[in-house]
Amino acid sequence: MKIRSLFVALAASALALAGCAVDHSGENSGKPTIRVGYQAFISGDLIVKNHRWLEEALPDYNIKWTKFDSGADVNTAFVAKELDLGALGSSPVARGLSAPLNIPYKVAYVLDVAGANEALVARNGSGVNSIADLKGKRVATPFASTAHYSLLAALEQNGLSANDVQLIDLQPQGILAAWERGDIVAAYSWLPTLDQLRKSGRELISSRQLAEAGKPTGDLAVVADEFADAHPDVVDIWRRQQARAADVIHDDPTAAAKAIAAEIGLTPEEVAGQLEQSVILTPAEQVSQEWLGVDGEPGDLAATLQAGSQFLADQKQIPTAAPVQTFADAIYTKGLPDVITTQ
Repeated sequence: MKIRSLFVALAASALALAGCAVDHSGENSGKPTIRVGYQAFISGDLIVKNHRWLEEALPDYNIKWTKFDSGADVNTAFVAKELDLGALGSSPVARGLSAPLNIPYKVAYVLDVAGANEALVARNGSGVNSIADLKGKRVATPFASTAHYSLLAALEQNGLSANDVQLIDLQPQGILAAWERGDIVAAYSWLPTLDQLRKSGRELISSRQLAEAGKPTGDLAVVADEFADAHPDVVDIWRRQQARAADVIHDDPTAAAKAIAAEIGLTPEEVAGQLEQSVILTPAEQVSQEWLGVDGEPGDLAATLQAGSQFLADQKQIPTAAPVQTFADAIYTKGLPDVITTQ
C-alpha cells in the first residue's frame, strides 16, 4: 500500500475514533477530564494506574484510563485529539513525529528501555545457530515496531540486510501460531510471547545487547502539546508519579510485580520474571544526557528517535526521515531535572 493510502486510512480511522470515543466521563462531576492511554507492557505506568496515584495527586480532575493494543492505535487517538497523555514504543513515536503524521506531542518520560524482554529467537531443529545462518530463511516480526528496528540492526551487525532474509510481518500472537506450525525459523518479538518461543528455541541476540551496541529502543510516554501548554503543572505531577513508580520497581520489586500483575492478568511471579528482563531507568538516569536531558538541553534520545525515523523511511513506511531537530524539539524537558529527581 502506498504511503498516501496509508495516511488516508489512518485519517479515516482517526475520524471514526473521534466520532465514537467522545469522553463524557467528567460531565456529571463538573471536573475536567485527563485522558490517559496505556498499554499492557511492563512499566511503572501500570503501578501508577493500579495505586490510583494520579487520582490522589489530582483530585480536581477526573482521570480516564484507556487501554490500547498498539502504538499505532495510540497515534491514531492523538491524531483524533482523543488523548492528553499516552504510552507507546519508540518506533511509533518516531513515526508519529515524522511526516505525514507530524503529531503535536512531546516525549515526557522513558517508561522502559528494551532489554532481555525483546529478543531474536531461532527454532530448535531449524539449523539456525547464528544470525548469519538466517540468510534466505523466513523470519517474522511486527513491522514498524521496535522489534523490527532491532531485527534489522542485528542483521546489519552480522553483514546481512533485509533483502537477505524472507521477512514476514506478524503480530506476537501470529508469530506464535506460525512458529508452532513450522512456517518460520526465527522471530524477533517481546514478552510474554518471547518466553513461549524460548521454550523451543535458541536466543540469538537481545535488545539489551543491541542497546549496548548503540541501537537502543524502548517505550515512551508522550504528552499532547496543547495539553502541556495549558497544564504544565499537571504534566509535572504526572511525571513525579512515574518517577515514584520507578523507585518502587527498584526498591521493592515484589510490591511492583503485585501491582503490575493486577493490571494485566498475570501472576506476580510471572511479572517479577519479566521485570528482571526489563530496564527501568532511575529518575537520575531519565535526565542524563543519554536520555531526556535537562531543561533547554534535550538528551541523546532525540538522535535515537531520528535513527528510528530513518529506519521507517528506509522501510518505505514514511516518505522521508525527519531531521534530528524535529526530535530535539519534541523532548519535553521543561522543569527537568527537579521535577522528577526531587519528590
